[in-house]
Amino acid sequence: MEKIIFEKLTEVLKQNKTAALATLTQVDGSSPGKEGFMMLVLEDGKTIGTIGGGNVENIVIKLAKNCLKNFESKKISFDLSAGGDAGMSCGGKNEVFIKVFFSRPKLIVAGGGHIAMELYNLSQTLNFAISIFDNRPEFCNKERFPNASELFAGDIAENLQNYPIDENCYIVIVTHGHIFDEVSLRAVIKSKAAYIGMIGSKKKVPLVFNKLLNEGIIKELIKKVYSPIGLKLGGGSPSEIAVSIMSEILLLKNKGKFEHCKLSDAELDDIKSQKNN
Repeated sequence: MEKIIFEKLTEVLKQNKTAALATLTQVDGSSPGKEGFMMLVLEDGKTIGTIGGGNVENIVIKLAKNCLKNFESKKISFDLSAGGDAGMSCGGKNEVFIKVFFSRPKLIVAGGGHIAMELYNLSQTLNFAISIFDNRPEFCNKERFPNASELFAGDIAENLQNYPIDENCYIVIVTHGHIFDEVSLRAVIKSKAAYIGMIGSKKKVPLVFNKLLNEGIIKELIKKVYSPIGLKLGGGSPSEIAVSIMSEILLLKNKGKFEHCKLSDAELDDIKSQKNN
């Protein structure tokens, strides 16, 4: 059974999905499960394996679903005696560790030019899996992006349309031409991506948005697009643009705040006051 569980876990992670592995780590006294029993809980609530059945297993499944929702691993103890928190009468105690497994966030980059190269370098540091899409083979190959998770050389829009985009995907559109930016956006705008950003000027972006509106794309979808892309950090080199894009993505991904962390004047005054005292 362990082999089946780990094979399924590997399959789930390759599909960029999450799963929770519940392991019975400690058993004291009588218990329907034995130490080392495992159960895999998938996003849809289906399970593989068992930690002994009964009410404890039902409780663990519910807790595992909550752990998946919050991307949080945790350890839980159960009292199996009559009147215990597990509602059983075995007389023992169990300890279960729920480990949440999830794939790295995926950075999908339409375009393999200078900005894409800088995004690739940042993705390695920030632990993003990166996939490059470009219609120029010389800009989309292992020599240029040796550690990229995936490379798609060919029709950008077609490859994006056929790609399994989910909530763990962050899409950056920085191709080598306005028309390719536009078709790339059209290919992904209805997806479940956590972020869609497109490079462009204040003059160009409204033209693209207007086209999409006239095609019947609803305003709510267009409002989700971050374009012009990136935070206003200043600077216009490919590396500075890439940093501004990744900063915007991290701000959204981590639910951060766009503000300085430096101490306020009041906090500095408080430090000075404490020193004088």
